Amino acid sequence: MDKDVQLTAADIARLGDVGRAAVSNWRRRHEDFPQPIGGTSTSPTFSFNQVKEWLRAHAEEKPLPTREWLWQELRAGTPKSELASLIAELGAFLLKFDRDDEWRAHFVKADPEATVDLLWSQPSLAARMPLLSQLVDIAVESGARETFGFLCTRYFEMQRIYVTPAPIAAFMASLIDPYARSVLDPACGAGSLLRAAHERLGGQLFGQDLDEATARLTAVSLAFDVDETDIRPGDALRTDAFPGTLVDAVVCNPPFNDRNWGYEELAADARWEYGLPPKTEPELAWGQHALAHLTPGGSAVLLMPPAAAGRRSGRRIRAQLLRRGALRAVIALPVGSVPNMSVGLTVWVLCRPTGTQSPGHVLMVDTSARADEWGQVALAAWDRFTRGDHTDEPGVSRVVPVIDMLDDDVDLLPGRYLPSSLLDMSPERIVRSRDRLDNMLAATLTLLPRVEVAPAAQLRPLISLSELERRGLLTIHQQATPRAGEVSEVSGEFSVLTAEDVIRHEIATGQSSEISLRKNIRTRRGDVVVPLIVRKPVARVITDEDAVIGLNLSLLRPDPEHLDPDFLAGFLTGRANLRHYVSMSSAHRVDVRRAEVPLLPIDQQRAYGRAFRHLWTFAGSLRQLTELGGDLVQDTLDGLTQGIVLLSPDDPSWKEPITLDPEGTR
Repeated sequence: MDKDVQLTAADIARLGDVGRAAVSNWRRRHEDFPQPIGGTSTSPTFSFNQVKEWLRAHAEEKPLPTREWLWQELRAGTPKSELASLIAELGAFLLKFDRDDEWRAHFVKADPEATVDLLWSQPSLAARMPLLSQLVDIAVESGARETFGFLCTRYFEMQRIYVTPAPIAAFMASLIDPYARSVLDPACGAGSLLRAAHERLGGQLFGQDLDEATARLTAVSLAFDVDETDIRPGDALRTDAFPGTLVDAVVCNPPFNDRNWGYEELAADARWEYGLPPKTEPELAWGQHALAHLTPGGSAVLLMPPAAAGRRSGRRIRAQLLRRGALRAVIALPVGSVPNMSVGLTVWVLCRPTGTQSPGHVLMVDTSARADEWGQVALAAWDRFTRGDHTDEPGVSRVVPVIDMLDDDVDLLPGRYLPSSLLDMSPERIVRSRDRLDNMLAATLTLLPRVEVAPAAQLRPLISLSELERRGLLTIHQQATPRAGEVSEVSGEFSVLTAEDVIRHEIATGQSSEISLRKNIRTRRGDVVVPLIVRKPVARVITDEDAVIGLNLSLLRPDPEHLDPDFLAGFLTGRANLRHYVSMSSAHRVDVRRAEVPLLPIDQQRAYGRAFRHLWTFAGSLRQLTELGGDLVQDTLDGLTQGIVLLSPDDPSWKEPITLDPEGTR
């Protein structure tokens, strides 16, 4: 089956072995360059068949990257539903090609058409001899393992399957007990954590992944290097592929914020030795799953979001992990150490208690200020801790008695236990903070939408939300407490989005077991939630959260084909709508049905919506800048007064004071 797949500019750059800028130049300079067939104006897509003809006509005898061409030919010649199976078959072929000298010699030297009989066990490959011929040529040049790894990488990119970065995987593997000889990853994905563990320890590998195609490709990929592997598909929480199997170590980068992890069907599961994880705490479910698979004394290393360390809904389980001696360390990573994550993640080191140890102490490490050497700093602290050396490194690591952590919050974020110290001051730190502030300032300014003066006569017809609801463009829901004798629709335990959560832009922190609610009003992506009592207008668009709305909230569910959620939220936060609300002494009571928005075409609404999103991101960046700027002011002041840094000769302070005029300029 041949099809015309669509290529991005990045795909074309790979096929032509050039940078992205060259593709832009080709589009401007060559009238015969293929026209876009899809995508958007800022991110167009192009016909593979047309690009293929154009590149070959303009190659000018330049050798083109054969691996990239093979990948695109695979995409074009294979239905998407069958692509993973074909790549797995090619992997099995390459594995035999790598290990069997006689087999390899036959394919390299013989007429490919005469080798069909050798593929009797893989008839789908026997029908693809030209493809195998290309594959063999690439494998001879680059290596069989590397060739299959390339195909897997492109497939995972196409499917947007997240791969744990190699530096993070190697770091996590370094935290495993060096005597471990069996390792499990219950959410193994592409297998980077298992591979890193095997490179350090050897031994037997077990893995499971929700996606069957990913599990199959990972199994073949690991087989190139590991003799004892067992990779299976399935949801490890709902359907454990290894019940009763105990291993020396577990490594895992579990799914974050997955509210659909199986709370309802797993409420009585034997793995919840430290407490039933609330629906809002999937990461604590994965942590207990890891502990349940460990031999006594075995260790688990998990990559966790920072919220898992401090959400109130998980404090009871965190307390049990501390009291029973199951938590050994929490290591905060710098922002940027894990690409595409806007926050600094944490690494938890857990241990299956042997029954003889006392809770003792927990190692807390914060590498957020050591972006260039975070791995070495954290491993040095871990090495000291495992040798029984409880020496603290001011501002970086501290060995904390468990009793000091068992307060009302049971907050496990290291920063709470590592107050900054003058002993940690260095000129490099101050310079790095200054550079970071400069970069953030430059990036923040790009978020402000470009605006111009509107004509004085420009008026837009306004329409109330009640009228939008009457026309079927919007539905409005509100929560209430059950009346006397009324049975609540909310059964089981759910996370509840409170008005405070919306105002503070936090995830849902309430629990249905603690709040009496009348209706089971669940949030969806694209909903807009508005608090009923506010000091200033507030509206929030739901992106990916699954929760029940709490009291004092209105939920607006727009028809996305006619009403853009961000557009709606933006106009609801404008002060013009305050005139429709009831003013109280220090706040306003919001009746969203009386609020008004302009009637605009959907494309204009979406443009406004994008601008509003940029403004909200700008506001968040300003808050970060305020925090970072305050720290930099104190650090610079301390550095100057302690003689750690000197005033630069180029600083204007030597000449005259720096002041800002009323226009905000010097």
